[in-house]
Amino acid sequence: MRYPQSTLSAIILTFNEEKHIRRCLARALDFCCEVFVVDSFSTDRTPEICRQFSRVRLVQHDWPGNQAQQFNWALGHLPLRTEWILRLDADEYLLPGEGEKLLHLLHEQPKDVTGLVLHRLRYFLGRHIRYGGTDRIPLLRVFRKGCAQCEYRAMDEHLVLTKGRAISGDIVFADNNLEPLEKWLNKHLNYAHREAATMLREHHIGHELPHPLHRKRRNKARYDSLPMFWRAAGYFVYRYIIRLGFLDGREGFLWHFLQAWWYRTVVDEFLCEKSRQA
Repeated sequence: MRYPQSTLSAIILTFNEEKHIRRCLARALDFCCEVFVVDSFSTDRTPEICRQFSRVRLVQHDWPGNQAQQFNWALGHLPLRTEWILRLDADEYLLPGEGEKLLHLLHEQPKDVTGLVLHRLRYFLGRHIRYGGTDRIPLLRVFRKGCAQCEYRAMDEHLVLTKGRAISGDIVFADNNLEPLEKWLNKHLNYAHREAATMLREHHIGHELPHPLHRKRRNKARYDSLPMFWRAAGYFVYRYIIRLGFLDGREGFLWHFLQAWWYRTVVDEFLCEKSRQA
């Protein structure tokens, strides 16, 4: 049985996403009645591509400084008509058949269920990274209108329910960035600056988050308590050796080395620099 697409709309934030946006929109429109793209005045073909889809509403809004503020602005200003809303990044998409499963699951939920946790599949350099503990990460990505907002953080921001409860569905989506490695590295240098600044401001978890985020934040707090620089090396060993990341070949090595060891080492160095400047 097919369920009506009028149940669900999607919000996507963009800036210069011409490599990803067509794929994202085409997949989302298979099961969403409408997709809103909130674009921060891209200088590439992102707006042009969005205008080629009749059920895509393109709204341009100046970048306020972080994802949380932009997404919360969208929640407060877009003419959202559906009961349920899906949050996607431009380089993400649901796999074939998952959209229909999502509509079916939303159709059968009682009123006290206001959020749905999806599971993220990680791709790196074109390969699905199955090992190392970073695949099938649970994330709240679907919520009833008026029942969620994005927590205010400069880094690692997530949706948080303001009422009701969330359930976990057996539905997956892909995070599959097509940009070359150089852009990945440059982007993560920027992330490292933001994460270091956030870590200096936050000496403890700001508030308890619903499952599954509270466990992730507790693990992050434990990591932050370990000796600087050594913790990045240990994190790489944990993911690449203990969690079998080496089974994903060359791409697996690069993913875990860069994301666990290199990135975390850079964050620690930026922490030292910012501490000296304070």
